[in-house]
Amino acid sequence: MKVLVINCGSSSIKYQLFEMEDESVLANGLVERIGTDSAILTHRVTDRDEWVETAEILDHSEGLNKVLSLLTDPQKGVIQSVEEVAAVGHRVVHGGESFSESVVIDDEVIREIRRNVDLAPLHNPPNLLGIEAARQHLPHARHVAVFDTAFHQTMPDYAFMYPLPRVLYQKYKIRRYGFHGTSHKYVTLRAAEVLGRPLEELKLISCHIGNGASLAAVQHGKSVDTTMGMTPLEGLMMGTRCGSIDPAIVPFVMAKEELTLAEVNSMMNKHSGLLGVSGLSADMREITEAMFEGNDQARLALDMYTYRLRKAIGAFAAAMDGVDAIIFTAGVGENASLVRERVCKGLNFLGVELDREKNAERSKQERIISTENSRVSVLVIPTDEELMIARETKNLVKHS
Repeated sequence: MKVLVINCGSSSIKYQLFEMEDESVLANGLVERIGTDSAILTHRVTDRDEWVETAEILDHSEGLNKVLSLLTDPQKGVIQSVEEVAAVGHRVVHGGESFSESVVIDDEVIREIRRNVDLAPLHNPPNLLGIEAARQHLPHARHVAVFDTAFHQTMPDYAFMYPLPRVLYQKYKIRRYGFHGTSHKYVTLRAAEVLGRPLEELKLISCHIGNGASLAAVQHGKSVDTTMGMTPLEGLMMGTRCGSIDPAIVPFVMAKEELTLAEVNSMMNKHSGLLGVSGLSADMREITEAMFEGNDQARLALDMYTYRLRKAIGAFAAAMDGVDAIIFTAGVGENASLVRERVCKGLNFLGVELDREKNAERSKQERIISTENSRVSVLVIPTDEELMIARETKNLVKHS
């Protein structure tokens, strides 16, 4: 079975074509700057030179048509016909309370995703554009929606409810939803395999730390809490997001600086976090380099970042009455050994003992970086959200 995975942004289409027999990636790529006459299409096939093309691509339908043309091109492609694509897996950011698992897409599913647009106004609309374009160009294929929020629908009510008037939940579904669910699910499954223990017996803390960052407390294979909330803004300090702050700061700053709702929202989402504190960058590599060069603001940004991360891990260990393993994944989690070291250094009370040599190794492989005597295992698991989407799609199509 060949499965095409699509992740649509407001002006982009990210894609991967899998051969599910061996889960190999046949081709992958990215269409950027959709809606312009200078859109960029980057197409990659294993053991071939990368293909980059600039062209006019005015909408997602045209962009996907370009992708399918490349996939079937005699020189650049990997399949003879689009009929070979048996299924399409679509990343959808927000499923609200409507979806607790991935679903085969039909008209009612599309209507429900559209009803959740208010919860993710920047993400669900382009996700829907991708679904509509794919159904148009691949009408023979089965289409599956895989939701970022679905994995966290197992949280108990005392974890997902906010201490606000209940009428706000009843009217607007204001509650914690959580994100990065596909990644958290993938790495916890892999961690159980690496540890050689049943997932149902484990208490895991998954740290998805990239430009966006979230933790998930996963007990016996189910998410019981997560740091992101109704939106991806809550929780950890991130690349450009502030994470959790005193909510009274918002009206105070709005009044002092005469900011609009849009302006203060932009400040918290795009100009805060590592970027806002350091005044330099949202990139952890640049922050670390500047810190070693003596930049005090970069030092403060890194200290705040690792402190808040360590504090959240401690809270989730308390929530689950213990932890068997801590998993680091995504860009920062997989590559920033200094961040992992600083976070784990303050977790001795849990029984965490980091092996500094293993932690310092530069590797793209799954690995355990704690000592043999550590009561809590620490792992680095490279995430693969696209493969998780492809697996969910294959399983649903085969059993529906």
